Amino acid sequence: MAGSESNAAAKDLSAMMETTMQQLQSRFQNLSDQIISKMDEMGTRIDDLENNVADLMTQAGMEDHHKSNDFEERTSWPKH
Repeated sequence: MAGSESNAAAKDLSAMMETTMQQLQSRFQNLSDQIISKMDEMGTRIDDLENNVADLMTQAGMEDHHKSNDFEERTSWPKH
């Protein structure tokens, strides 16, 4: 009988561990989905911000000045 009780306990423990692992996997997937969603939202906000800055620069007449100086500024950066 001790062997069958031990087998039953092992099966119960195995079932409990499987349930726990499934729950952890589900929670991890939910958190992962939330993080990806927040990153997508942040990317959209950054794109909107870049567009707004470009629009403001155009309105201020700075876009042409910025584009023409962009290459000059980058070539003059110190080399490390």
